[in-house]
Amino acid sequence: MAIPHLLRAAERPRARNLGVPFDGTPGPLDAITDVRGVEVGHSTIIRGKGALKVGEGPVRTGVTAILPRGQQSDRDPVFAGWFSQNGNGEMTGTAWVEESGFLEGPVMITNTHSVGTVRDAVISWRVRRGAPDQTGYWWSLPVVAETWDGELNDVNGFHVKSEHVEEALSSARSGSVPEGNVGGGTGMICNGFKGGIGTASRKTSEEGGGYVVGALVQCNYGRRVDLRIAGVPVGREITGRSPREDDSGSIIVVLATDAPLLPHQLKRLARRVTLGLGRMGSISGNGSGDLFIAFSTANPGAAKTTGVGSPAMLPNDRMNPLFEATVQATEEAVVNAMVAAETMTGANDVTVQALPHEEVRRVLRKYGRLIESQR
Repeated sequence: MAIPHLLRAAERPRARNLGVPFDGTPGPLDAITDVRGVEVGHSTIIRGKGALKVGEGPVRTGVTAILPRGQQSDRDPVFAGWFSQNGNGEMTGTAWVEESGFLEGPVMITNTHSVGTVRDAVISWRVRRGAPDQTGYWWSLPVVAETWDGELNDVNGFHVKSEHVEEALSSARSGSVPEGNVGGGTGMICNGFKGGIGTASRKTSEEGGGYVVGALVQCNYGRRVDLRIAGVPVGREITGRSPREDDSGSIIVVLATDAPLLPHQLKRLARRVTLGLGRMGSISGNGSGDLFIAFSTANPGAAKTTGVGSPAMLPNDRMNPLFEATVQATEEAVVNAMVAAETMTGANDVTVQALPHEEVRRVLRKYGRLIESQR
């Protein structure tokens, strides 16, 4: 059974609800959808239990779609840039993003062995929606990224189908974003606890332009011992068996901003994701695919094929507030993913425990970092 949204976003706890302190000023939703026009959709597939039987399950997986300009995303490309911190992963279409400077269509996230299915389904979605592109050609190089959910999911059973991709795309909405065990993040593990989808945003000061930077993560990386929250070594303080002892997972981060940035500037923004993950204790291990893409919703119509465009560009000297916002939003998005995620039992009855909220509060209080009034 495919479940687009297991629970409304408002019903899931978030890191700030626990009293976790964060720097910076979030947008109204504290989500990537604070960037006007951005929409997010999920398709979540959960069925079966017990012993793994390839092709039959259990299934704990899904698809997440991020549409830069909502349902017009395939008709008005956005400037974009991408960065690989460690390349043991996949993000298709990035050679053309690097070459052209444009993201043409949505960003999709799923499990490692479903990338091809999702890519093909996005092309089919694009063809069904209308005429060829402005050059007259029917062609598309979709951006599809992945992380590995093979501990909990029958990853070799290829359970993500074209209808799930369609569901994620058609259900994409602005507003609050469901987090945790949803979409592509359904079967993921992060820092030794249950991981998944998380999001956050930051707004720069009026002096910094009043721009918004939003981050959405699918987090599946890290060791428990390295986990830091608000600068506190939470992973060392919460004992227990971890499903992974090595940093062999991955993380995908999608950044959106309304600041008028050109592709080379968006690549600079994507690089700053690493600093946000560093705050969390990430070492970007050899087995981790740490891949990031950033896009700007400014400069509509920049991809037109006639005339001479005049895109707006923020001076490089004014980018520091955006760098800061990226670091802060990335950090909070990962914590939000872990806080929202729930304990899950999957293939072969493997159970991954959720981050224990009261234990996190206890540790933060011990180090003098808990905001008591948030409860």
